[in-house]
Amino acid sequence: MRRIGIDVGGTNTDAVLIEEGKVVRAVKAPTSEDVTTGILDSLKSLGSTGVLASKRIDGVMIGTTHFINAVVQRRHLTRVAALRLGMPASASLPPFCDWPEDLAELVRGGVWMVEGGHEYDGRPFMPLDEAAVTRAAGEMKAKGLKSVAISSIFSPLDPSHEKRAAELVAAELPDAVITCSSDLGRIGLLERENAGLLNAALADLSRDTIAAFEKSIADSGIAAPLFITQNDGTVVEAHQARRLPVYSFASGATNSMRGAAYLSGLSDAMVVDVGGTTTDVGQLRLGFPREANSVVKVGGVRTLFRMPDLLSIGLGGGSHVSLESAGGPIKVGPVSVGYRLLKDGIAFGGGQLTTTDVAVASGVLTLGDRSKVAHLDAATCRKVFAEAARLAEEAIDRMKTEAGDVPLIAVGGGAFLIPDKLPGVSKVIHVEHGDCANAVGAAIAQVSGECDQIFKDMTRAEAIAAAQGIANDRAVAAGADRKTLSTIESEDMPLAYLPGNSVRVRVRVVGDVAAS
Repeated sequence: MRRIGIDVGGTNTDAVLIEEGKVVRAVKAPTSEDVTTGILDSLKSLGSTGVLASKRIDGVMIGTTHFINAVVQRRHLTRVAALRLGMPASASLPPFCDWPEDLAELVRGGVWMVEGGHEYDGRPFMPLDEAAVTRAAGEMKAKGLKSVAISSIFSPLDPSHEKRAAELVAAELPDAVITCSSDLGRIGLLERENAGLLNAALADLSRDTIAAFEKSIADSGIAAPLFITQNDGTVVEAHQARRLPVYSFASGATNSMRGAAYLSGLSDAMVVDVGGTTTDVGQLRLGFPREANSVVKVGGVRTLFRMPDLLSIGLGGGSHVSLESAGGPIKVGPVSVGYRLLKDGIAFGGGQLTTTDVAVASGVLTLGDRSKVAHLDAATCRKVFAEAARLAEEAIDRMKTEAGDVPLIAVGGGAFLIPDKLPGVSKVIHVEHGDCANAVGAAIAQVSGECDQIFKDMTRAEAIAAAQGIANDRAVAAGADRKTLSTIESEDMPLAYLPGNSVRVRVRVVGDVAAS
């Protein structure tokens, strides 16, 4: 198996070639404003080493922060038609009701609420008002809206009303991109609807971005299928990612954690990923990031879907350092020079003291011009490193789920800030190629499928088997080889307040990418 993994970060675009399970070569290129130039440069850089010469590549896996950045920065978003099936019950809390007003203003193209939806036990709440859906689609067409998000009460139990509404909308708006919330979400109407609305708002950006990724790969002369990494440390084929871009929101940090597990050989450990601007702390379970079970806010919007449980702090290789003044303490971060490190850092001729400058002065890194930071004495450097270690220690402690000492894997370009000993940590592991762990995680990623549903009138064993079958089918649809599927998560919860032996089952499976 020969794969290229690429991670497009805020500062650098990393690319690695993995052959038969080993990292053959890793390269870095500065991230470009248009994203694709950085990918092209990193692929050229990889090609110039000769490792790709006349070799067949089985897949190119790309991780990107492009989609979450668009929401956070309020850029490149599409106006969305929101269609909710749930009247008259849900009238008091319309779509976009809990969004930050500036974001809602950009995305809200129109709201339509019609009768439909199901009860919590799967019975129809109201018959779907098909005539009202068709009228709504006509009004969307008149407004020139091309992206539609459809949500329905309890649709993860029974998506039939959403699917039928999608057919009716498509008949009126054949060019529209339609997102059904049941494809994304778990139980919980507003959070699932929000995920659908965000997904629909990214319709144009995901089409253009993935087309640009495919062009970059083709321009590099590589004939291989493209996969995009997802929030849970797995990948999907490009066409699936184009349809559901919200699943790629947190893929950068997740890739680093998967890469850390792969490079260290540990499947259960804490991971600290120190980038140029931020440090992400998470926990590995069975080689995958622990998932957040609570509501996750993205750009101020409440969502509830597959996201890693991460804590981010403003500590990185480009963090501003303020030395003691008038008896005040040394301050590290949270502001960072980011991708301007090679211009703004003192060791590179700039005027801003950063953690990288301190590392150069103390001989930890051989970058830039050490004579420019010769004024930093050993005691000052030790104090800066101690403050960085204190910030990391506090974050690790907040993310631990056990009282005892645990192993910690330190990765990322700023991993030099993590000392070899920390309180509450049994051992600190610095791995080879750790500065490219994100690209390694992308390259080795598998394909996942998930089912989170309520089953009734079944035994517990039958319900789990049914959920397993649904998860397996979804993984295969996303590009997995059925023969390699294994279950990494399974939980079931009897629901005493529902009739007919109801049980909620959640199953997640992963498998290797199917041979193209």
